[in-house]
Amino acid sequence: MADCDHDCSSCGVEGCGEREEMDLRAYLNQASSVKKVFGVVSGKGGVGKSMVTGLMACAAAKAGQKTAIMDADITGPSIPTAFGLKEQLVACEYGLVPAVTRLGIDVVSLNLLIENETDPVVWRGPVIAGVIKQFWTEVWWNEEDVMFIDMPPGTGDVPLTIFQSLPLEGIVVVTSPQELVGKIVEKAVKMANLMNIPVIGLVENMSYIKCPDCGQIIRPFGESHIKKLAVQYGIPHTAEMPIDPQLAHLVDAGRIEEIQDNPLEKFTKEIL
Repeated sequence: MADCDHDCSSCGVEGCGEREEMDLRAYLNQASSVKKVFGVVSGKGGVGKSMVTGLMACAAAKAGQKTAIMDADITGPSIPTAFGLKEQLVACEYGLVPAVTRLGIDVVSLNLLIENETDPVVWRGPVIAGVIKQFWTEVWWNEEDVMFIDMPPGTGDVPLTIFQSLPLEGIVVVTSPQELVGKIVEKAVKMANLMNIPVIGLVENMSYIKCPDCGQIIRPFGESHIKKLAVQYGIPHTAEMPIDPQLAHLVDAGRIEEIQDNPLEKFTKEIL
């Protein structure tokens, strides 16, 4: 192509002969093993994608799965906060050693590599994409049964790099009840389809409130659209998450693993 800059990592053009001749996949080092990899995506920010990632990882770990999280939201990492992780990562002969949560979940995040977790990451897309590949190839992922990748919102460089480079089993799309979000979900689904990645689950956060006195379900944004969206796009698994101040408090306090009534426990078992 005349306007090609030969940077295939940020290109989504179909039918490009040059790109098809290149192997864009990233490979684990010989000491690492990951059986299943799931991406967690959203079309926009602020819908609770990182909370969903953390809850799914907790559900998998409690079900006896050796579980890992790759925090690929490089410019806005929040997984360490949800799990109360603060220690800096160290290296061994096999590569970078993930931090380990109380439930035994292995976590890698840029916030565990920089000196001050509040320092901004002012990097261009290709640099961030390179870090994501390093998180896959240069970390000691020790016999993981399942890995969840918390991606940044949107359809930019990082999701594209992960779709092209990592062996995704499928992706979970996180949304909220507003009508506008349906259009944003469509963008995420279409991107996944372009990259031949199956969308295996749809999670609607902030779907309802459960009255603490009578248990009645109240839907402040109206009836849920999640079932309709799932049928429309052929997504096999769905889940709804409540607006729950206690849930949010435990996540903000770094105590996500203490949540007893995990709203994504059944959903996680289904996709695994």
